[in-house]
Amino acid sequence: MAFTVGILHRPPRHPHAWIVGFVASQAAVAFIWWRHGAVIGLTALVASHLAFLWGTLWPTSRLFGPVLTRLPTQERVLWLTIDDGPSVETPAVLDLLDAHGAKATFFLVGDRALARPELVREIVRRGHGIGNHSASHPAAWFWALGPARMRDEIERAQAAITGITGTPPRWFRSVVGMTNPFVASSLRRLGLARVAWSARGFDGVAGSVDRVIARIAKGLQPGAIVLMHEGAPHGRNVEMLDAFLRLAGERGYRCILPTFPGDGPG
Repeated sequence: MAFTVGILHRPPRHPHAWIVGFVASQAAVAFIWWRHGAVIGLTALVASHLAFLWGTLWPTSRLFGPVLTRLPTQERVLWLTIDDGPSVETPAVLDLLDAHGAKATFFLVGDRALARPELVREIVRRGHGIGNHSASHPAAWFWALGPARMRDEIERAQAAITGITGTPPRWFRSVVGMTNPFVASSLRRLGLARVAWSARGFDGVAGSVDRVIARIAKGLQPGAIVLMHEGAPHGRNVEMLDAFLRLAGERGYRCILPTFPGDGPG
C-alpha cells in the first residue's frame, strides 16, 4: 500500500524569514534594556537567544521552516524511516523488511552511499524510498554549522545519492534532528522537505532491545513516523528492527511508503 503525500511535501517557502524575526527580537531587547535597565534587558537578551537555540535543538520545531512529524490518517499505517546507512547491516535490514512485507524510507549519508553504491541501488530495487541525511553526518556539530558548511553537507549528499540512483531525494532529515537557520535555503533550492518523527527508541545509542521497543511502542498511533537506525556501534539494530516489525504486526499496523501523485506503487 502507498500513501499519497504530495500536499504534505513542503520545502521552505521563505528560508530567510528568520532574519526578520531575529532583527525584530534584538530591537525589542534594545528597547527593553533602554527602558527598564540592564538587569531586565539582559534577561530579555538571554531569553531571545534561548528561543532561537530551542528552535535549533528541538527536532519538531518549526521556527526555521516546516517539518513533517506524522501522516494525517486514522488508518493503522506507519511510516518507517531508517537513518545512517548504508551499512554492513543493510542487506539484513532489507531481508527483514521483505519477510514482513514492510516498506521503509532510508535516510542515507552521502559519503556512506558513495562507499556502498550497490547497496543504495539494492534499496531502490526492492521498492523502498531514499532520503537525504547529510554528506558526512557530523553529529556533534551539525546544529552549529555555518551557511557554507551546511550547504555543502546537504547539497553534496543530494548529488551523491542522485548520481547513484538517477533520482533526487525528496525528503531530508537533519542530523540528530537539529535544524539551525541555515538548513532552509538548501532545502528550498533542492526541493527537499524536512521529516522528523513521532516514535523513536534511541536505537542509535541504546543497546537494550526491550527498552528500545518499549519506547517506540509508546508513540505508535495511526500515521506515526517511526525513527530507527542501522549500523550503530552496539550491533543490535537488525534485532531491534525485527522486534519492532513483529510488534507492529501484532498491533495491526502496516509499514507503508509515502508516494506522490503520479508515482508508481509503493
